[in-house]
Amino acid sequence: MTTVIAFILMFGLLVFVHEFGHFYVAKKTGMLVREFAIGFGPKVFSTVKNETLYTIRLLPMGGYVRVAGEDPEIIDIKPGQHIGLTFNNDGEVKEIIVNNKEKHPDAFVIEVEHIDLDHALTIQGYEINGDEKYSFRVNRKASFIMDEKATQIAPYDRQFASKTVGQRGLQLFAGPFMNFVLSIVIFLVLANLQGVPVKEMQVGSVADNSPAQEAGFQADDKVIEIEGQSISKWEEFQEIVQESPNETLEMIVLRGEQQVPLEVTPALIESPEGDFGQVGVIQATEKSFVRSIPYSLEETYRWSTMILTNLGKLITGQFSIDVLSGPVGIYDATDQVIKTGFLNFLMWTAALSVNLGIINLLPLPALDGGRLLFVGLEAVRGKPIDPQKEGVVHFIGFALLMLLMIIVTWNDIQRLFL
Repeated sequence: MTTVIAFILMFGLLVFVHEFGHFYVAKKTGMLVREFAIGFGPKVFSTVKNETLYTIRLLPMGGYVRVAGEDPEIIDIKPGQHIGLTFNNDGEVKEIIVNNKEKHPDAFVIEVEHIDLDHALTIQGYEINGDEKYSFRVNRKASFIMDEKATQIAPYDRQFASKTVGQRGLQLFAGPFMNFVLSIVIFLVLANLQGVPVKEMQVGSVADNSPAQEAGFQADDKVIEIEGQSISKWEEFQEIVQESPNETLEMIVLRGEQQVPLEVTPALIESPEGDFGQVGVIQATEKSFVRSIPYSLEETYRWSTMILTNLGKLITGQFSIDVLSGPVGIYDATDQVIKTGFLNFLMWTAALSVNLGIINLLPLPALDGGRLLFVGLEAVRGKPIDPQKEGVVHFIGFALLMLLMIIVTWNDIQRLFL
């Protein structure tokens, strides 16, 4: 149950922060946000506030912010169609009843001659079985009523396509950007809770039953020499150890004022990314708010480069698709991380946030990066790509992503149960 709650909170935080980035910029630039959703599939919870439908959906596979104009508008009224109208106190149309007009006895029913809900915001038509022509002004926040469900109209200046290239690009980029911001914040919290690694090569703790413990390492030891080579940084120590699995290394540590010679043989650790050596020591840390700020940026950058490197290996075939994980695999990994402590869970959340930001910036159809690519092409060409063609590309891309998700989920299930 602890894992379930932790996974839900972690997933909800990652998706909420990402979608909030899209949502915030959309609102600030005047776009009409129709829906803010966490998850996909059937609704579990929904509420409407300030023009936006907020939903929590059943399947934990992401989320979305639906902005007016990103997709074709849901309801399209043609000349000759019969609609019902209700009015506000200023005489403007406030509701357009598309069907079930008998359920709205106060509605004024007309046959549409001309309707413009994008720019002029007018409806012209004739009363049923009458010759008199009417022209009505439509309120900017009027609603369609279709199957007794209200959908607010979206004048063109509130649609995604009406905004500048810069505004649209910023709205698309804001989601991944917020994931990087979340990662930085979490690493900042971690740095202040557990400290920032010291600059020199100093041991913080020694793992039980590890090669380092057997060799006689102690907390606060400072490694100053390995195989006759002077070292002063943790990275230098780490690199030599990782490159020397099952090889005995002669080291000199500074313990207080005394230099102590030690011999240690790094254990072989097997990994899909390649085997490496490990001795079982943790770097010493210190509490420093000033240092925690650059540390949080450095950690976010380090995880970003690591993820990009692994993506490159996946593209070049050095990694198999079998190493990818979906929600099931992430849940299983989360379960294992939680057992190691809350701070490790925070680090895992930060790493996943970086991963989510990078994945969404990839120039693939249906992802933020793919849509940014189309906005970039528009900036270069000086005119937008045909919306229908772009829609087809994104639809195909989304279908392929869902297929990939199914394959990855199946692989996760096989790893767990087979």
